[in-house]
Amino acid sequence: MTTNTDLFKDRKFLAIIGDENTVSGMLLAGIGQVDVINERTEKNFFIVDAKVDNPMIEAAFDNFTVERKDIGILLINQHVAERIRYKLDDFKSPFPTVLEIPSKDKPYDPEKDTILKRVKLLTGDE
Repeated sequence: MTTNTDLFKDRKFLAIIGDENTVSGMLLAGIGQVDVINERTEKNFFIVDAKVDNPMIEAAFDNFTVERKDIGILLINQHVAERIRYKLDDFKSPFPTVLEIPSKDKPYDPEKDTILKRVKLLTGDE
């Protein structure tokens, strides 16, 4: 039987999917974590640049939300989230919590934020 504490007790890391400036800032703030597991390097960050295609972003999202059980919060730049919006819309699990954040170069639009859309739906503002 799974209890509520089983859902989050091991989730102690933040993860981030974003542009180089955002990820670098978060790493400088101290959220970076790199482990070598079975000769495979596991990082809690993924940098999206012009060479990264949508399947690579989807794979990083799936890794942080489904495969890894140590991620409690996933931060993702909103302009990156737009590229895989259907994945965010389909993600219903409470853990990890997925938060869309602004970027230095791209403005934040609260109308596109998945969490805010759900809040509006629950409160009847939609």
